[in-house]
Amino acid sequence: MSSTRRDFLRNVTAGAAGLTIGGMASGFTAKSYSRIIGANDRLNVALMGCGRRVGAYYAALMNKSNNVDVAYICDVMKKQREKTAKELAGKVTGKMALVNDIREVFADQKVDAIFNATPDHWHAPGTWMAMQAGKHVYIEKPCSHNPHEGELLVAFQKKYGKVIQMGNQQRSSGESIEIIGEIHKGVIGDVYKAVAFYSNNRGEVPVPRKAPVPEGLDWELFQGPAPRVEYMDDIWNYNWHWYGWNWGTAETGNNATHELDIARWALQTVYPEYVTVEAAKRHFLNDGWEMYDTMDATFRFPGNKIIKWDGKSRSGYATYGSDRGTIIYGTNGTVFVNREGYKLYDRMGKLIKSSKSAGNEAGTALGGGGDMTDTHVANFFNVIRGKDGKLNSPIEEGAISQMMVHYANIAYRVGKSFEVDTETGKIYDRDAMKLWSREYQPGWEPKL
Repeated sequence: MSSTRRDFLRNVTAGAAGLTIGGMASGFTAKSYSRIIGANDRLNVALMGCGRRVGAYYAALMNKSNNVDVAYICDVMKKQREKTAKELAGKVTGKMALVNDIREVFADQKVDAIFNATPDHWHAPGTWMAMQAGKHVYIEKPCSHNPHEGELLVAFQKKYGKVIQMGNQQRSSGESIEIIGEIHKGVIGDVYKAVAFYSNNRGEVPVPRKAPVPEGLDWELFQGPAPRVEYMDDIWNYNWHWYGWNWGTAETGNNATHELDIARWALQTVYPEYVTVEAAKRHFLNDGWEMYDTMDATFRFPGNKIIKWDGKSRSGYATYGSDRGTIIYGTNGTVFVNREGYKLYDRMGKLIKSSKSAGNEAGTALGGGGDMTDTHVANFFNVIRGKDGKLNSPIEEGAISQMMVHYANIAYRVGKSFEVDTETGKIYDRDAMKLWSREYQPGWEPKL
């Protein structure tokens, strides 16, 4: 599209009063919207970003009980949107128009919801642009690139009344819901600590080098809200995660989001009082990976509660007997919980109860997907229709959990620990607060 983002948003705003079935004007609640579309009406959805994560949605999109049409497949890389279209052909309903520019999708009033599975720097901007255009959004983790974007997402959601589900799908695990509920009832006494962890054996990554923009890639749109840089091979592909802070949020944003959210859910904490981090690049010291690959972070909360993060991107040793999970300690026992289920132990370490998931949610496999994602997506659809009373991971909850990720990354980047205001979440340290937001490409600044 030749129009600028500013022109696009002005046009959308001007037409917002006329939105009907395809989107709702600001101020509508999910419940009132359900009365417009009907609890059983078909939803028109669009896929925004067709990289490794998009396949995780296929089962939910194919499930006839979800009653959806795939209206658009959007990606800035031609071969990725074509691959997705080929994989879904004959398996889903809907016209599946293939587009390069997501703004074309936002301009279509018939589209009800967006699945935002773009790189991290597009997550929050793509979501608030969708809300401004009258769309509901399933937003992948991390929901924001920096703390200010999390604040903005909550503010946009309140203004436009959209259904915004964050893709931390373990919130939809029956086993996790069950054991967290028991923890809140006191099954292990007073909870005081959680250790969240992740171990993977990621290998060496190439050193970025100057290269022509790959055929079929819209490098300008890939960068979107991020300041412009020269193309380097192979930034557009998965390794953007590790090639600096312009696009990614490192492994903590990529994976710690899930387990830290479970830990915070179990301990019923909000913002920490104090954050301290030890992190460094420990493996393949001469490769292209620019961030830490190993991190130990500690978050101290009011009430003498502690959450620790043990993240090892390139050391596959299962320190705690699993590649990922959360251990929750209480005065009368301990719980281990991950995507496979949970184990409940008494204070002496005796196994009291265990529950193993019958599902197949992926652990550390690229892209992931499985039954938890299917349930999480169905919950998103059902809340849009008014059939479910609440989201399993509303953005106001997801944004708080995401803050631990940002605190950890900021502490690493400024090289020091800091105190946090437990009421506002703001950091007291001036150097750290310089990273509260980011620089945007001119014309892409958020306008609430």
